[in-house]
This record gives sequence, C-alpha cells and structure tokens, in this order.
Amino acid sequence: MTLQHTVSARAWWLYAAMAVLWGVPYLFISVTVETISPAAMVAGRTLIGALILLPFAIRSGALKAAFARWPWVLLFGAIEMAGPFLLLGHAEQTIPSGLTGLLVATVPLFAAIIAFFGGDRGMLRPVRLTGLIVGFLGVAIIVGGPGLASGGPRALVAIGEVLLVAVCYATAPFVVAHKLQGVPALGSVTISLAAVGLFYLPIGLLTQHGLPSVRSAVSLLALAIFCTALAFIAFFALISLVGPARAPLFTYVNPVVAIALGALILGEPLTLGLLIGFPVVLIGCWLAATGGVLRAKPSTDLGPPPDVTGLPQA
Repeated sequence: MTLQHTVSARAWWLYAAMAVLWGVPYLFISVTVETISPAAMVAGRTLIGALILLPFAIRSGALKAAFARWPWVLLFGAIEMAGPFLLLGHAEQTIPSGLTGLLVATVPLFAAIIAFFGGDRGMLRPVRLTGLIVGFLGVAIIVGGPGLASGGPRALVAIGEVLLVAVCYATAPFVVAHKLQGVPALGSVTISLAAVGLFYLPIGLLTQHGLPSVRSAVSLLALAIFCTALAFIAFFALISLVGPARAPLFTYVNPVVAIALGALILGEPLTLGLLIGFPVVLIGCWLAATGGVLRAKPSTDLGPPPDVTGLPQA
C-alpha cells in the first residue's frame, strides 16, 4: 500500500467522522434543552470543550499568537459560538432538530452573498446566481410547506434564529481571513470556547431552574466532548490532509445525518415540504459555493493555505 493511498484512506475516514460529529449535534441540542436552559447548555459545552482542547493548544504553542490578537479572537468567538450556540438551543425548543440541521446548511448561500458584496464578482456567474435562487427557493418550500406553516409565529421565529446562525457561520471565516490570518486555528478556537463559556456561566446559573435530567446531562457531555472538542481535533487533522478548501465538503452530508437521526431517534416528522425542499437547498448551496465545478483547479500559488476555522458547525 502506497503512502498516498494510506493518506487518502485516512482522509475519507475523517470525512465520515466529521459528517457524523457535526451532523449529530442537532440531536444532542434538542435533548439537552429539554431540561437545561440554552445559556447553561452553551456554558457547559464550551467550558468542557475548552478544557479538553487546552492541553493540545499549550503543547502546540498555538495560544501565544492567538492571545496577541485577542480582540479579533473574541469577535470570532462571538460570531462563531456565542450567538449561534444560544440561538440553536432556543430554536430547538420549538422546531425539529433535523430541520435545524438543514437550515444551517444554507451557510454557503450566505457566504456567497457576503463574498459578492466584498468584491467577489465571480458571484455574477449565471451558475452561481442560479444556485442562490434555487437555494432560497428550497428554504421557502420548507418554511411554507405543510406541517411548519401550522407551527405559528413561534416556529417562524425559530426558523429566523437558525437562518441568523447560518449568517453568523458564513461571516466568521471572513474575520479569520482578514484579521486572524496566520493565527493557529487551535489557539483561536480554544480561547474562544473558554471566553464564551465564562461569559455564559453566570447567565446559565441564573436561567437554570431545577436539576437537569440524566438524559439531558448525558447529551450535554456528548455535545461538548464529541461535537466540540473531538470534532475540532478531527477537523484540524482533515485540513492538514486535504487543505482548507476541500475540508468543508462534509457539510453537505451533515443535514442528511441530522434529519435521519431526528426521525429515527426523536420521531420527528418528515413533512412534504422538508422532503421536497431538502434536495433543492443542497443543490442550490452546491451551485452557489462551487459554481458547478466538481473539482477545483490546481493552484499555482506555492504559499501556505489560509488557516480557516469558521465553518458551519452546531
């Protein structure tokens, strides 16, 4: 077996791991907020995740560079973690976990729009414009489909919260690219998790009423250990193998995992709007993000790839 074949096999295993690790959080979030407040969930998830990642960050020397740009690291943490984690927890008190995972998958649509207003005229290409239109048409089908329409204003507010999460996840990489270039991802993530956890700790204590159930407590631990700390470690390893441009490809599989787990474990309904809109959204996201190109052209730039940490997660 050649070295190239071994590396490729490892990359595929990491792709599969990330598809699960960032596809299953929506299930854990839904179970956690049954008896744990959204703020307490965020505090527990981020503090435990930070404690697990801290030894790796110290050993690699990743903290020094991150501390040197701490204002931007904190801004990244606010956009990537503080806002999204709370919004997801609040939204999943109303809407199904599978739907949440699918709506978060609209990140490439919002990223394409942000890139366009940032000067990327490549978004004017007909294929990418078509992708934007198709993607948002899919969202409209899901939101207006039977089942959700009867959810009333609360369901619409929850959907808006998740779409705002998608906007945050689409914005965070631009903060990394322009303000945290060259800063090790592990350092930025560890400090961000710790800062977000400390910020939410008093809020979580004030908003948590009564003891959580064993089911919710176990889900919170799984969310922190597997979907936060272990997921980031696996993602860093994937970036080192395939580069930052191809690493996020697993995000197209995440909503499949989220919807399947929600239906199988939580008994969430598969509405007609969801079944029709689901493939429409994914097709639109793929067209908007890639322009319909199956394989990226090899770059002639021999410089190191940018260190990207702001990716759609849960």
